[in-house]
Amino acid sequence: MKFVIQRDQLINSVQNVMKAISSRTTIPILTGMKLEASEEGIKLTGSDSDISIESFIPSEEDGIVYVENIEPGSIVLQAKYFPDIVRKLPQNTVEIESDHTRNVTIRSGNAEFHLNGQDPEEYPQLPQLHTDESFELPIDLLKNLIRQTVFAVSTSETRPILTGVHVKLEDGNLEFIATDSHRLASRKIPLEQPEGKSLPAIVIPGKSLTELNKILDDSEDTIEVSVTENQVLFRTKHLYFLSRLLDGNYPETSRLIPEQSKTIVKIDTKELLQSVDRASLLAKENRNNVVRLITKEDNHLEITGNSPEVGNVVEEVMANDVDGEDLKISFSAKYMMDALKAVDYDQVKVEFTGAMRPFLIRPVDDDQILQLILPVRTY
Repeated sequence: MKFVIQRDQLINSVQNVMKAISSRTTIPILTGMKLEASEEGIKLTGSDSDISIESFIPSEEDGIVYVENIEPGSIVLQAKYFPDIVRKLPQNTVEIESDHTRNVTIRSGNAEFHLNGQDPEEYPQLPQLHTDESFELPIDLLKNLIRQTVFAVSTSETRPILTGVHVKLEDGNLEFIATDSHRLASRKIPLEQPEGKSLPAIVIPGKSLTELNKILDDSEDTIEVSVTENQVLFRTKHLYFLSRLLDGNYPETSRLIPEQSKTIVKIDTKELLQSVDRASLLAKENRNNVVRLITKEDNHLEITGNSPEVGNVVEEVMANDVDGEDLKISFSAKYMMDALKAVDYDQVKVEFTGAMRPFLIRPVDDDQILQLILPVRTY
């Protein structure tokens, strides 16, 4: 195998593929990265058996040559060293060559590295998914769906199913839902689908979606999502991202959402966020970082943070509208801030159903984004 490649392209692909490689895998060859050279270009693969990522660098695209002098072949390189070597090479082009004893030479400028490669035949074949169950959506929209929900997955393994995001496509709507049983985040978008087509509801590990979100560029291109019984594949022009799915039934979350509310507050998102942020500064000592909100007359809210050993903070915030019963409620500042950051709108409405019931946060004029938080008992 032999080729000469643009270093920047190689660095990008290597960084993407590294996100799937773990030093703690049970299969030794998976601590390596597979390189395959063909006339079309160079394919890099990394996998930890939960996530697999393939990144493809075309030999030529839009008249720009990225890879030349290709002699086809493949090799597995140690991922512990290869990325650092590539990053620190002196020139903009890199020549990589392997001989029949699997010795790999990496040249750039006056620098020359020799690495021991491993047998590519031992590297597990990635399943090629052939499935009718697929849909396409714009990449930037998928990134939004992930960003607005994935933070609410559970980090505890006691209920593994809650460490994933529930994805379902029905009645022309694609919905992402995440909950850790103290809060819930959901985002829905209309998605044009062929007549009568629906997808089985799946649960994608939150970790997989977080990594996918880091790799995808903010672009207008579309991404294809395909589903089989136990895996989901995200595919763009040069990227192939495969993740296992979580087994089990996701809890029915719709019944958590209160039907009617007793107090509705409409307020500027940023103002509420910054005020809760300030109130949380002195509430850091106690584990939950609890902040209190009290409704006052004339559309005022009082937001307080209190820590007996440290001190307290009180702030009055002007809401655009406060409608309904008077209210005193305590909640986790972190959950509130996460939820407000996920809402991409200037104005939110917060719907309360009493001091001990879950409350909802959504944009004033968009029902597709929903955040739900359980209050905290403080007395």
